[in-house]
Amino acid sequence: MYILAMARARKSIRPDPYQRPFLEKLSPEQSKPGELPQFLEATRANYDLHSAYGAAGDQPSAIQNLTEGFERGERFQCLLGVTGSGKTFTMANVIKNVGKPTLVLTHNKTLAAQLYQEFKTFFPNNAVEYFVSYYDYYQPEAYIVHTDTYIEKDAAINDEIDKLRLRATSNLLTRRDTIIVASVSCIYGLGSPREYFDLMVRLKVGQGIERDTILMQLVHIQYQRNDFALERGSFRVRGDVIEVYPSYDDVGIRIELFGDEVDRICRFDLITGEAKESLPDIRIAPARHFVTREDTRERIAQDIQLELNERLEQLTKEEASFRKSGNTSEADARVLARARLESRTKYDMEMIRATGICSGIENYSRIVEQRMPGTRPFTLLDYFGEDWLLMIDESHVSVPQIGGMSEGDKSRKTNLVQYGFRLPCALDNRPMNFDEFEAIYPQQVLFVSATPGEYELEKTGGAVVEQINRPTGLLDPKIEMYPVQGQMDVLLKRISEVTARGERVLVTTLTKKMAQDLTDFLISVNVKARYLHSEIKTLERHKLLRGLRKGDFDVLVGINLLREGLDLPEVSLVAILDADKEGFLRNYRSLIQTMGRASRNVNGTVILFADVMTESLDKALAETRRRREVQETFNAEHGIVPKSVSRKLEDDLEMVDPLGEIMGKGKKPKKGKKSEFSGPPEADDLDECATLEELEAKMKAAAARLDFEEAARLRDIIRDRKD
Repeated sequence: MYILAMARARKSIRPDPYQRPFLEKLSPEQSKPGELPQFLEATRANYDLHSAYGAAGDQPSAIQNLTEGFERGERFQCLLGVTGSGKTFTMANVIKNVGKPTLVLTHNKTLAAQLYQEFKTFFPNNAVEYFVSYYDYYQPEAYIVHTDTYIEKDAAINDEIDKLRLRATSNLLTRRDTIIVASVSCIYGLGSPREYFDLMVRLKVGQGIERDTILMQLVHIQYQRNDFALERGSFRVRGDVIEVYPSYDDVGIRIELFGDEVDRICRFDLITGEAKESLPDIRIAPARHFVTREDTRERIAQDIQLELNERLEQLTKEEASFRKSGNTSEADARVLARARLESRTKYDMEMIRATGICSGIENYSRIVEQRMPGTRPFTLLDYFGEDWLLMIDESHVSVPQIGGMSEGDKSRKTNLVQYGFRLPCALDNRPMNFDEFEAIYPQQVLFVSATPGEYELEKTGGAVVEQINRPTGLLDPKIEMYPVQGQMDVLLKRISEVTARGERVLVTTLTKKMAQDLTDFLISVNVKARYLHSEIKTLERHKLLRGLRKGDFDVLVGINLLREGLDLPEVSLVAILDADKEGFLRNYRSLIQTMGRASRNVNGTVILFADVMTESLDKALAETRRRREVQETFNAEHGIVPKSVSRKLEDDLEMVDPLGEIMGKGKKPKKGKKSEFSGPPEADDLDECATLEELEAKMKAAAARLDFEEAARLRDIIRDRKD
């Protein structure tokens, strides 16, 4: 009966001018990434900023200077804010003053989760969304040539993060007051926003439309009918009442019909069924980011067939060439590749014709979107249109990371294409490269960092807006230097002094073995110490940091303590061993970042163990002295007495471990669930398939973005491979 009803619904009795009023069918020229029209009228977004405190320290001047800079037409600005100066609050005020949809980009999902929680607190009445990779587990499709091993793609997708990603794009296309906090996942392919927008189901009270037409439209945008259990991405029908559970929301949508007319639209509680609010109209966004029009499916299949024919012809020529040269093994490999590619691709084509989707459809994204070979895919950034604000947080790390993403899976996909697992169009299912990322910059870009990189300074002409004075009046930590000889005696003495006051200590070393040995030594002399290393997973890492705050132990030892989540007011001492070993762990920026870990405590002190004054050390010490002088002068002029940052451990659960809160809301991960367009795993799962050259390139890229634990991990893998 349902199939017959769907067939009848193809012939709607009356025209529906409301259903598709905005967009006409696209031509290939219209659907170029980066050349999209504004989806919403470029009106000022009204942001409602809530805060229990006002701007203080350097925040008022920073907010004013940045706002006026954008109003003057400055395209690039940089906020140099020291640790603990309240950069996020300044960013929130700039967003409010500029009044545009905003993307806050940072370098990993944990820091993105913290910023997401903070911005939700600042803007409770606006759309603040979270966009990161939705993989809990990710095994990419790969072919390892030397072992003739094919690895099928496998993934566990977090249901909650998938919902948040869909909500982010839905809000971007329907309201201006939207802030998206994203990781570098946002530069991966996502499907055309124009197609996504055009396929939204639009209904309004009083509209004439048949029930079966609505059902057909919901099915076309990948909603599934389930009259027994209403689940995310499904709908059910009870007489003239249609209930939809949007893939991007926590409340349902109830559509009540009176004959062939929409009588009432309301939101309802999914548990109790109680109506929440009546609506004059509604837009229901697709259940997936990747959707295809029914009238384009045959065109997509035909275009795939054309590329398949070209590739089969090429493989036939390669086979003949290898046989002519006497290389029978390569010739036989081409025969196998041809058969494999033809069988797999034809199956995918039939699935697309029948359902509009197939396993691994992201590999056909260029054909689906009618892009030219080599062009970049559509990404989250295209959903913003043209009039928006970009903020790159921790830009000294985030910018280099963006630059290093595009080459990561190129050789893997080349193997898949060469040996008949994928068509050449799969090579265009990739993240944007850095030039493409720059090309899509909006007219207002803000870099935010305590240690801006050369790129940011070049873009701003060397000009920065400084935020040196903290609202708390805290100064940058005192710096003390000691020779390497006798460093353990000095360290033990200072640890004893600090722990006697009930405060905590961070110690950084150069290698994993040094950190392990030091931790063992401290424990052997009755110091309560723990070791933070790269193998500790994100959520366990936060538990370890919380244990430090609670006093379960007093000293935390690690290689790279620059990462997010180290907002630890109890830490008053940071010890840096081998501070004179010039390199990526002891350069100027890493020293400044590490020293900043002690800047949230009134007794903040950094002790450096070094025998030589390196250029990086000299520069870091000079900058710290300059900042202290500025801060002391400011405090004296305003009568400010420094006080340590105070934050309850209960707040720590929300602010230090927001990722766990978000991940915990999701249903059980759906292992093996097929993605639409591939997003990146936040931790690289490709190392087993990578060559030594690729691993070395990754190691250097990690070092460039100050991700030194990752660089050290890759270094160890390289050593193991060589051994």
